[in-house]
Amino acid sequence: QVRLVESGGGLVQAGGSLRLSCTASGSMYSINSMSWYRQAPGKQRELAAVILSSGSTRYGASLKDRFTISRDSDKNTVYLQMNSLKSEDTAVYYCNAEVTFVAGTNYFSYWGPGTQVTVSS
Repeated sequence: QVRLVESGGGLVQAGGSLRLSCTASGSMYSINSMSWYRQAPGKQRELAAVILSSGSTRYGASLKDRFTISRDSDKNTVYLQMNSLKSEDTAVYYCNAEVTFVAGTNYFSYWGPGTQVTVSS
């Protein structure tokens, strides 16, 4: 079983910064990707950023200039640095990891419980 634990959420004023962390634990062969998604009240969950095992990154629309995703593979940890936060960034942020348990087999997707980010204007 794989467990994801997020931290770093909270209340911040508009223009401020937050850094989210997510650590994956459990017995697994490899992690293909780690991602951050977010879900605002009344809206669908959307991709914030993803980082592959190769180090390649991809961001949700209009977030690349303010958000930076990084990864410490030795610690199975992914970070999301969020700068110049806006009220519309208010959401629950979820960590996702795609892992495999045996080399050459399918990846399985796991989610963390989420961490609340609230940006006050």
